[in-house]
Amino acid sequence: MSHIHALEVDTNVEWRQEVTPVPYLAALAEQEARNAAIASGPARELIWMLEHPPVYTAGTSASLEDLRNPQFEVIETGRGGRYTYHGPGQRIGYVLLNLAERGRDVRSFVHALEGWVIGTLADFGVESWRAEGRIGIWTRDIDGGEAKIGAIGVRVRKWVTMHGFSVNIAPNLDHFGGIVPCGISEFGVTSLERLGLDVSLEQWDSAMERRAGEFLSALNGNTVK
Repeated sequence: MSHIHALEVDTNVEWRQEVTPVPYLAALAEQEARNAAIASGPARELIWMLEHPPVYTAGTSASLEDLRNPQFEVIETGRGGRYTYHGPGQRIGYVLLNLAERGRDVRSFVHALEGWVIGTLADFGVESWRAEGRIGIWTRDIDGGEAKIGAIGVRVRKWVTMHGFSVNIAPNLDHFGGIVPCGISEFGVTSLERLGLDVSLEQWDSAMERRAGEFLSALNGNTVK
């Protein structure tokens, strides 16, 4: 079941929320079709919020040495990055935007995407940041060390983006143990739940939607900090 509406700040962008998990391959096929439709002109852009049943995905830089003890199916995908885990309690945001109409700057898109997640985490009282040389969104874990709370992985085809981000709301963190998440073994993963916050997926989606205009504005040259 989906909840679908146009964004108030930009009616060319469809906002879609899923209330039940979507199988990864089904979501990938739908992204592929929507990407092509946006590139050819008739379809609206899409921001799609969902979660997946447990799965490991391999990005274009994945290395088999990072596949420690996979407990779930491993699927190769065309996004950038290495291995990551998706599962219930983790919110995925697939972002399909036409960069031909939004600045033609992939680095700016990724920076804005990171800033969107960082800003939303701040709305829940969680300070997070980018880390030089380490892809993803990082925060201070309960033990005082740095840990990853969000992942970023994108693909751009014909100037239309695919894939996007994931944020750990309340997943089973033990499921990350089958891989080296994003190839970074010296840091752990955390979640809003582990940090003591009770946040529903619906609350997270609403907070992200409130900041969507800020994110889209950043693609036109305004910096999201």
